[in-house]
Amino acid sequence: MRKIILIVFLSPLLFNSCQYFERQVPTHEELLQKELKSINWKEVDEFPSFSNCDSVQDKIQKKQCFFEYLTQLIQEKLSIDTLSVLYPQLDTIDVKVTVFPNSTMQFEPQLNDTLSYNTSKIDSILHARLVDFPKVNPAVKRGIPVKTQFILPVILKVE
Repeated sequence: MRKIILIVFLSPLLFNSCQYFERQVPTHEELLQKELKSINWKEVDEFPSFSNCDSVQDKIQKKQCFFEYLTQLIQEKLSIDTLSVLYPQLDTIDVKVTVFPNSTMQFEPQLNDTLSYNTSKIDSILHARLVDFPKVNPAVKRGIPVKTQFILPVILKVE
């Protein structure tokens, strides 16, 4: 008697288990598309950094170290020169900074009032002065160096 009860008890499990084999396995393309949609492309895993910020472990403090150090370097390089002489009313300039995956940087002035300023002249001053930076480590997304861009306000006159 026990054998019959045991067989009847197991038989629904055997018949129902076949439904698991009917599922289709997702293709590589489907898996890739699902993964690409889940990635936030507007954020990086690691921000760019200079070697003097590498010892900082906290992600937010490391980012702050990078921006403070970069701002300080740009202010030092631009304070030497003709921007304050040519444009005495200009006390702050927004600089679009691009850090490329190959560790190079590009600087571009972002002026709100382009009629008052000669943009090409300011751009040439930036290109002439903003050279010889320490090596920058590019931003990283999923272990791959990526290009990043940001606007950095740089104070030209400190009173």
